[in-house]
Amino acid sequence: MPAAGPQGFAFNRTRQAYLATRLRVAGSYWSRLRGLLGASAASFCAGEGLWIVPSHGVHTLAMRFPIDVVYLDSDKVVVYARPNLKPWRVAPVNMKAASVLELPGNTLHSTGTALGDRVEIELGKVPEVRSA
Repeated sequence: MPAAGPQGFAFNRTRQAYLATRLRVAGSYWSRLRGLLGASAASFCAGEGLWIVPSHGVHTLAMRFPIDVVYLDSDKVVVYARPNLKPWRVAPVNMKAASVLELPGNTLHSTGTALGDRVEIELGKVPEVRSA
């Protein structure tokens, strides 16, 4: 998966569900520009995620698989969510967004993530996954 650097997790506090347990950060100009280009659906499977910060919008130009996108404001509240953004598309620009989470397809559906949900992002930590 692209974007070297600290790894962490994204947790939907509202729904009590992990969005990504292996979250990477695209925080530099070049890492934001590259995003998921060159990644395969197999390398970007459930549990993976890319946090693009700062960002007001994303595209899937030159990508080979659909993704779910979650736009977060500066308080990490969901201000826009788009499931299954297909390759070669441009998602809308949202000036309320401070960052964007790119997630594997079906993540929004499986977690129930919706507008207004509060997301916790922690870098350099391993998520505390509780077993049943």
